[in-house]
Amino acid sequence: MAGEGEEALAAFVALHGAALRASRVPTQYWESLSRKLHGEIFDAGDYFGIMQVEEVDEEEEVDEEMEEEFKKKPNPGNEPCFKVIVTNENGLQASNPNSVFLVDHAWTFRVEHARHQLRHVPGLLHRMANLMGIPFHGEIPDEGSIQHVLQEMWKYSQTYQLSQGTAEEKVPVWYIMDEFGSRIQHSDEPSFAAAPLFYMPQQIAYTVLWPLRDLETGDEVTRDYAHGETDRLIRKCVLLPWVPTEMLDVSSSTPEPPDEHYQAILAENKEKLPVAINPPVYAKDKVFKVFTDIPQVLNNLTHPRFVFTDNEGEADILYNFSHFKDYRKLSEERPEVMVNQFPCENLLTVKDCLASIARRAGGPDGPRWLPRTFNLETELPQFISCFQQRDRRGEDNHWICKPWNLARSLDTHITNNLNSIIRHRESSPKVVCKYIEEPVLFEREDVGLVKFDVRYVVLLRSARPLQLYSYDVFWLRFSNRVFSLDDLDDYEKHFTVMNYAPGATLKQVHCEDFIPLFEKQYPEYPWTTVQASIFKAFAELFQVATSKPAPLGICDYPSSRAIYAIDLMLKWDTSRDGKRIMQPQILEVNFNPDCDRACKYHPTFFNDVFSTLFLDETDNCHVTRIV
Repeated sequence: MAGEGEEALAAFVALHGAALRASRVPTQYWESLSRKLHGEIFDAGDYFGIMQVEEVDEEEEVDEEMEEEFKKKPNPGNEPCFKVIVTNENGLQASNPNSVFLVDHAWTFRVEHARHQLRHVPGLLHRMANLMGIPFHGEIPDEGSIQHVLQEMWKYSQTYQLSQGTAEEKVPVWYIMDEFGSRIQHSDEPSFAAAPLFYMPQQIAYTVLWPLRDLETGDEVTRDYAHGETDRLIRKCVLLPWVPTEMLDVSSSTPEPPDEHYQAILAENKEKLPVAINPPVYAKDKVFKVFTDIPQVLNNLTHPRFVFTDNEGEADILYNFSHFKDYRKLSEERPEVMVNQFPCENLLTVKDCLASIARRAGGPDGPRWLPRTFNLETELPQFISCFQQRDRRGEDNHWICKPWNLARSLDTHITNNLNSIIRHRESSPKVVCKYIEEPVLFEREDVGLVKFDVRYVVLLRSARPLQLYSYDVFWLRFSNRVFSLDDLDDYEKHFTVMNYAPGATLKQVHCEDFIPLFEKQYPEYPWTTVQASIFKAFAELFQVATSKPAPLGICDYPSSRAIYAIDLMLKWDTSRDGKRIMQPQILEVNFNPDCDRACKYHPTFFNDVFSTLFLDETDNCHVTRIV
């Protein structure tokens, strides 16, 4: 029997040991935890009880003015306050291997599905409203109650992420613990620790709760809501959803990070910079051997000066889909081999780095062509100060939260709820950008005025001297619903990436058809003028990106070439002389973009790209030199 138990524990540890170690669950509890998970033993009720604490004495007289103020609060009435206390008559010993408890999750959701679930899952809204102390009467979910829960849920939600699976499956999952777990209060000196655990055999997540010290009967169960944060200012920021604080005395200015920041990124990326080489010189009629793993290139490059090879060792050009890391070895052993990437190009393609280097053009607030951006890992106090200052001035406070390094709008959220943004920082590294509240819209005759964005493909021939081209065709993406600053979780109203959204219509308009339609809608804004301002923004971006030596800027490796896709929107702005202008807003720069549509509608696309990048020949190519 003992042997069976040891085997079961070994199997449990093989599956969950890494997660338990990462959460710092003491090994003395693992055997008991394995047994409780396997047997679905929820025995917290034998040790703990929930105690209600009335915060307002009902017999106190309240004058009319105070009563009016009280009614204006988001949750009028005597908001109940709960505590969890130890009720077991023997107390609780931290050394007892059975002192580990499972907490069930009342609601598990991804943010984009939350409203739909509250509306349609029977009993869910009622349970959440009760748990959060929100008055809810009747059986049918009403939008007011749903909105109230969506606002308040950030005080109760926790998060975890699956480490395996598709990009979609790795999007953070949020959950709210059951009534017992949700009523455990915060303390800077907690008596318990808690961590989520995804139990593989059942494919269900639970919260594991264990004591940090011995407790007596009547002692309160608390946990640290800012677990892991040691900096006093950051703790204050992280705890703001529960302990409202004004941060107006903190400067919202965000100067460019110091050089060490970029050195650390280089080390983290494990990229080895090249040694200095002389620019290679090739014969005028040389036919280049291309090694590539990109089907679009293999199927569409037909230029006579390029042939494909399966042997990487004999290639003149490496055109790889994945990120190249060891430039040092390549530069030492094969300096004449060209590669379709630049060392340190992540300074453009990763959103927090893009915001950092852009400050070289626009100072601490960034340039006019980039939405105001904060790195939530390193600039949380500055962001909160900015949010609160805007709130005080009555300015629009809609923001968009984006992961540093995910595409296709995954795990991207629009909100004007400060608590939501602060909590999103816990799920994965994110930036928060000012949401464009007044975008230039496009009249879709089948829909009305919708958001749109524009994708340009740019070709970086050389970093120093800077040689930058734009492909002459640009691509458009449209929202499917009329734009307005509400229904912030309505994907088809606020986002334009429809080719991955199940069931969404993908509206396609070619650029040559778009320009006359646009100029008809905005006769005072000829597209040539708009495009000139777009190219000016591109030029400034690449100038600052290449203005400093690697790793502070893109490395000027003479054998590097690259193609990027830049996504942008236009917003209404006022020029310095008071005129209403369309101001380009660069949203992101994409490495190795999907060129499927480009190849489908423009069969010479890769011939033009290769001729420009590798032959330095642009005659008869559909490209325009920007710099």
